[in-house]
Amino acid sequence: NIGFQYRGSENWSLRHLSFHLNVGEKLALVGENGAGKTTLVKLLARLYEPTEGRILLDGHDLRDYKLDELRKNVSIIFQDYMKFQLEARENIAVGDIEGIENQEHIENSAGKSLADTVIEKLPGKYQQMLGKRFLGGVELSGGEWQKIALARAYMGNAQLMILDEPTSALDARAENEVFIRFAELMQGKTAVLISHRFSTVRMADRILFLENGQLLELGSHEELMELDGKYAGLFKLQAKGYV
Repeated sequence: NIGFQYRGSENWSLRHLSFHLNVGEKLALVGENGAGKTTLVKLLARLYEPTEGRILLDGHDLRDYKLDELRKNVSIIFQDYMKFQLEARENIAVGDIEGIENQEHIENSAGKSLADTVIEKLPGKYQQMLGKRFLGGVELSGGEWQKIALARAYMGNAQLMILDEPTSALDARAENEVFIRFAELMQGKTAVLISHRFSTVRMADRILFLENGQLLELGSHEELMELDGKYAGLFKLQAKGYV
């Protein structure tokens, strides 16, 4: 029964929202802009706390856990990720700064997100300064920055991975490869994914459709298509563009 209201606002971003997220499950959040998707994942990561209702982890209120320990077990990449004016290796290590001297782990994380294909083309490789703020820095394209940001998500050993529109700047081929790898690498772990591309959403075990901050539909892709409701209507509308 989660509800969330931004300070100073009369409107509720989320209201009367209840669902279970199971261990090892891949859950996709779908809905139009302003439906409350990003607010929900910020609540799951305890960047925000509910205005009303509770989020329970293994039956205990999320607020009862030590914040540092909780966040070590949650890895989150937002659509408006940071472009740090740092070396490539440092940009990735931000995902788990304690591992900044672990070059092997940094390179493994880059390989998982396809950031290694970007870094191999740079003159200084992992020591290359990114961004134009400092002398000798190299600017990246939007899609290249996005792969660097995704590598941060793989740096930690988080039990919950949250990706908020993580591939919006990638072309269709690169996006598909990223999510195929993501599905393989997240075996046994829990993931929450926000995406407007239904080809990506179909990879999830279940899909939660939010409308005006409330749960409208919840089920697998096949179940929601059979329901023939709002999700099915938007899926068919998007699919028309590929016919």
